[in-house]
Amino acid sequence: MKIKSTILLPALIAVQFISAQSPLVNKVKAYTQSNQRRIISEFADFLAIPNVAKDPAGLQKNASFIMEAMKKRGIENIQLLTPHTAGAVPAVYGEVLVPGAKQTLIFYAHYDGQPVNPAQWAKELSPFEPKLYTGAIDKNGSSIPFPPNGMYLPEWRIYARGASDDKAGVTAILNAYEAIKASGVQPSFNLKFFFEGEEEAGSVHLDEILAQYRSLLRSDLWIICDGPVHQSGKKQIAFGVRGDAHLDLTVYASKRPLHSGHYGNWAPNPAMMLAKLLASMKDEKGRVTVKGFYDDVIPLTPAERKALNEVPSMDEQMKNELGISRVEMTGVSLNEAINLPSLNINGMQSGNVGILASNQIPTYATAVIDLRLVLGNDWKRQQQKLIDHIKAQDYFVTDHEPTDEERKKYGRLIKVIPGLDGYNAQRTSMELPIIKKVIAAVISTKNGQVVLQPTMGGSLPLFLFEKYLQATTITVPIANHDNNQHAENENIRLRNLWDGIETMAALMTMKNE
Repeated sequence: MKIKSTILLPALIAVQFISAQSPLVNKVKAYTQSNQRRIISEFADFLAIPNVAKDPAGLQKNASFIMEAMKKRGIENIQLLTPHTAGAVPAVYGEVLVPGAKQTLIFYAHYDGQPVNPAQWAKELSPFEPKLYTGAIDKNGSSIPFPPNGMYLPEWRIYARGASDDKAGVTAILNAYEAIKASGVQPSFNLKFFFEGEEEAGSVHLDEILAQYRSLLRSDLWIICDGPVHQSGKKQIAFGVRGDAHLDLTVYASKRPLHSGHYGNWAPNPAMMLAKLLASMKDEKGRVTVKGFYDDVIPLTPAERKALNEVPSMDEQMKNELGISRVEMTGVSLNEAINLPSLNINGMQSGNVGILASNQIPTYATAVIDLRLVLGNDWKRQQQKLIDHIKAQDYFVTDHEPTDEERKKYGRLIKVIPGLDGYNAQRTSMELPIIKKVIAAVISTKNGQVVLQPTMGGSLPLFLFEKYLQATTITVPIANHDNNQHAENENIRLRNLWDGIETMAALMTMKNE
């Protein structure tokens, strides 16, 4: 496959940056190789601290760990950025001010993680007991002890919650700064560090933090280190992220569970009702049928469309890797799909299954709906479109468990609780001068093998940085694409961690002329 189609930068500029950056990348590579034991030891200690988003005590321990790690590296003005709301989780901040620097970069990663269900992890794994494997567990990787000599192979993986999302980002950023400092290289920008503690909870207090510390967080660019590289293994730069919103749905029927023989065919079955309701939200081609769902989408610009067309197609590889033979949206590639708003079912529950299954008609059925947004969508408006669709299916919508009077009056009852922590999509222009510097810096670490993605499939609250700080953001992910983030058996491939350190170092020292 030809690589040149994945680069939007003139060859001459690319060559100039490669020649300027390569010696630095080599220094960072040598530094990480000689310090693997210490880097992995610290990383493993970090992963051993529980970081579930709903555990404030655990998150405080994580914040303290990061502050100590920053202190060891000589980062200055280290502090917790705590919003006024009681109980809110702070962000961790630090800075390195460079004499003569006229511009400022802020590096972002988050230290909180998704909830865990240890029973779903491989039997030899525990979410907060990091373990080393020779490769991916599902590809016959085997458990090995952390080597006392500190010699690690790049294909080995560390399994733990947060290994890729996003403690790898925190670790890569901090070690990148340490590597350039140890190499005697001065950053070309002022550097600021911002590690959020509520991203996986919807960044519910990020707006407060940004507004409260607006002057401290002034910058020319935020570099977001979160998410996976391209499925091809090439490094990736994402110019935008999708927004996110949720709704909880609960359909009600009989007030008590019923014998399916005595009452089947007569009493409404909430599980069947919910299944039909959910099925009404998409057609056979995978298009969302909710009225107006796609109407407010802002199309990609010609430059963004060109970049999207040049992203390597990984559809067949991913079908084979995931064991699927068809895709949900007929005639739509993976690259195109992530640039469209989506409606997904995160989970469904009603009655019991497996050994606990019984011949009953349950009393309720519930589901969690995940809405991913693109530029132009408003998250509250998108939620309302779905609520209006439910009403159009002849449901009485309430925000509480139905009363006896409501049960007598309405044949179809549903409780809908819209999530309060949604946010909109964001996209940064590919044409900005500082963005071209970012592209060149990342290219310098990988001989041009970089994918430019108009929109990353995942969601981050980057629109808040625009809203409160008028800031420019760019996302440079580092994790392997098969890292199982948000799920059981989360992992980071060590090659990705080393590459991530090199990438962050290149960005910290990119040309500033």
